[in-house]
Amino acid sequence: MHQDSNHTGRRSKAHLLQGYEGEQLALLHLKRLGYRIICRNYRCLLGEIDIIAHHRDVLVFVEVKSRRSQAFGSPKQAITPAKQHKLSQVAWHYLQKHNLTEAKARFDVVTVSGTKGAPLFEVIENAFESTY
Repeated sequence: MHQDSNHTGRRSKAHLLQGYEGEQLALLHLKRLGYRIICRNYRCLLGEIDIIAHHRDVLVFVEVKSRRSQAFGSPKQAITPAKQHKLSQVAWHYLQKHNLTEAKARFDVVTVSGTKGAPLFEVIENAFESTY
């Protein structure tokens, strides 16, 4: 029986490329909005955060979601409570590792729709509260 790579937990090359392109576009958009990028694709054993930046006087953990179409739902729908919890854990790891546990921090979500041509962006500041 043939299994589609999207159903086995592995992401296809096309899916990975789309994610990378979406992150690149989001990164440029955030820079235009005054975000100072600190780190991209921060990884630890707990998971990954797409972008870590400063915006005004706040440390921001950014999750980027991109979709070429709405066929599988909006990008915002992909930020489930489980995903929020995982992002919170990774952010807490980052804060501890860098002695920043007292820093003002928030979680933003950037959605990128239709990455070909003229993409549409939505930046949701303070998209959810930490659950660590």
